Amino acid sequence: MKKYFSLVLFAHSIFALPFAMIGFFLGVTTTDNPFNWLKLVLVLLCMVFARNAAMAFNRYLDRDIDAKNPRTKMRDIPAGKISAKEALTFVIINCVLFTATTFFINNLCFYLSPIALFVVLFYSYTKRFTALCHLVLGLGLALAPIGAYIAVTGVFNIVPLFYSFAVLFWVSGFDIIYALQDEDFDKGEKLHSIPTALGVKNALNLSVFLHVLSAICVILPIFFSSFSWVYYIGVAFFCMMLIYQHLLVKPNDLSKVNRAFMTANGYASVFFAICFLLDAFLRTHYNF
Repeated sequence: MKKYFSLVLFAHSIFALPFAMIGFFLGVTTTDNPFNWLKLVLVLLCMVFARNAAMAFNRYLDRDIDAKNPRTKMRDIPAGKISAKEALTFVIINCVLFTATTFFINNLCFYLSPIALFVVLFYSYTKRFTALCHLVLGLGLALAPIGAYIAVTGVFNIVPLFYSFAVLFWVSGFDIIYALQDEDFDKGEKLHSIPTALGVKNALNLSVFLHVLSAICVILPIFFSSFSWVYYIGVAFFCMMLIYQHLLVKPNDLSKVNRAFMTANGYASVFFAICFLLDAFLRTHYNF
């Protein structure tokens, strides 16, 4: 199991998983649908299976590219820690488990499961033909909050969509920052990304714009639902982390890209989700 955890970088679940919890408990606290432990476990399993499939498929599809890139040549498949066949088998198993799990949630989740899998798997192809690959990655992770909300309620709603758009713009923005490391390599291999299309400075400017949109999207739910000051603290912290990562990365200094990518964004998602959940708990149980 250790080698498969390494293959899918399980720690990176910290980005979308907190927003899935936001979508789930939004459905519980703002509708008549009761909390259900089994449904929560099923949602968490869906998150794990979908992400495992997406990440392993990315590693499988990019194995030859990763072997050429000095930054990625020690990833599991190029380094021989796991075979391409094992990785593909792992992808198929997780796709089947994801679809099977949605069957036990509700009909809408089950019917939408092929679309969700298509989005998260399709991302791995996009760098081969479009610089908008970062937005496709963001879209894949953006399915987490709306998917979890649908798992609870069986219907769509505008408020969880705000959180989905927040994830879309947030992830797209920080993936652009992460892609700065491979600008020269991607150009040489004729791979597409925002940094190769626009250059470092313009790519960072676009990342700032996307993160402004993300900040707006976590603020918009305030106008559609009741929140306490606890939620406002979460919003403020999330926005501060967005600003912080742009202070870390400069066009002439990319040495802190990993710090901006993992640390700042990890703290942002977890703390924001904690504030949302605490706010929901206090308002539900104590009329806070």
